[in-house]
Amino acid sequence: MNKDEEHLIYAITVPLSTSIILANLLIISGILCNRQLHNTPNYFFVSLLVADMCTGVALPFIPLMALNRELSFGSCLAVHIFPNFLFLAFLLNLVMVHYERYICIVEPLHYSNLWMHRSFPLALLLVWAPPLLYASLPAFGWNNWDGPDWNGCCARGPKWTAVSSCSTNVTVCCSYRRVFPNAFLYLEVYGLVLPAILTIAAMTGRVLWITQGQLRDICRLHRSVERGQASDREHRLNLRYARCVVAVSLTFLACWVPYLIYMHVCMALLMSDTKWSSTTHIVLSCTGIGSMAVVPLVLGLANKQYTEPACKLLLKLRDRLRRSEQTSSESAV
Repeated sequence: MNKDEEHLIYAITVPLSTSIILANLLIISGILCNRQLHNTPNYFFVSLLVADMCTGVALPFIPLMALNRELSFGSCLAVHIFPNFLFLAFLLNLVMVHYERYICIVEPLHYSNLWMHRSFPLALLLVWAPPLLYASLPAFGWNNWDGPDWNGCCARGPKWTAVSSCSTNVTVCCSYRRVFPNAFLYLEVYGLVLPAILTIAAMTGRVLWITQGQLRDICRLHRSVERGQASDREHRLNLRYARCVVAVSLTFLACWVPYLIYMHVCMALLMSDTKWSSTTHIVLSCTGIGSMAVVPLVLGLANKQYTEPACKLLLKLRDRLRRSEQTSSESAV
């Protein structure tokens, strides 16, 4: 890895990572400061925000995974396994939050008896433990550590050689191809990541479809009262629904499409075993992962209850600045 690639990665990821971390801290503080928001659904959302914040912390390290670096054996494992774990935990938390809100709309009568509310610690364990277990599989032997470029470490051992048999002080040529086998990547992308994204899209589409049906029923009631004439309230409801559909569509295009493009381009190049420009990979990975990490921020910033403490603080600061300016102008006179 040369210095230009490293500077490009940090130039793109550091501002984006800082924005993601600060925005998550803002929303988390807004939830914690409001006691009315201390309930199970918001706790799930806090878990998602924590996972998103951790993804923001790991964002500068994700593009480095595709570049060859000279690292120690243990460091090579850590810089690949830990960011992958945070990414999978973020994705599974996002599915859990969408599922909880989906059940609230689809089955409102059974919502209070949802198993997630009765067993909150179990639900948290399900969204954090499986990603950790799957991401740690290369450390337990599912890897490509038997290559000749590892300075003799495990060079003669089988492909499922245990980590403890290798010296962690040996410097190796570290790359994701050494840590993650092709089968591992295929299973993660097409068995975990893509089904999770499709599940989120399906639940969101189902909620919009139900909302449209409820809106039609409300409009029928209004027309029966108004004797067939469309009222202003009906127009406002239709306009609000149209805005909601546009917002969801733009969010999907801006946040999910860049990551889907990056994911399929990477898998296509992996299957063809061709080399590609490191600059292209850096730009695609930074924009893909970064845009996906913005999804919880869109959900959080759209809720006025989450941002109310920050808005009140900004108003107080504005009032203090105005008062200080008035006092300074009066003293000058």
